[in-house]
Amino acid sequence: MKIHESAEDYLETILMLTERIGNVRSVDVSNEMGFKKSSVSVAMKNLRTTGHITVDENGYIKLTPLGKEVADMIYERHKFFSSWLTSLGVDKETALEDACRIEHVISKESFAAIKKFLNEKED
Repeated sequence: MKIHESAEDYLETILMLTERIGNVRSVDVSNEMGFKKSSVSVAMKNLRTTGHITVDENGYIKLTPLGKEVADMIYERHKFFSSWLTSLGVDKETALEDACRIEHVISKESFAAIKKFLNEKED
C-alpha cells in the first residue's frame, strides 16, 4: 500500500525520535517537525487507522512492524542521499533538503541500482 509523503515523514520522525529519546509522544513529534499539535494529532489518528503506529494509554507512540518497515526505508534513503550529495560537494543544508525530496519519489528498484552501482565503484 502506497502512503503519502507526509505520512512517511511522520514515521521517519517517530523513528528518529525513538532512537534519540526513547519514548515518543505527539508533542515531541510536533516540536521536532515544527507543526501544530492539532495537525500532528490528526496525522497520528490516521497512522493508527492505517496500522502504522500504536499509541498506549500514556500517549506513547510506537511504530508497528509495518510502520517500522516504512520508516526504516525512508530513513535509509535519507541518510544515503544526504551523505552522497555531501560527498559530491553539495552543502549540507541543501543536501538534506534534496535528500528529503528524493527519498519519497525514488522507486525501490532505482534506489537499489544506485546503491549497487556506487558500492561497486568503491570496491
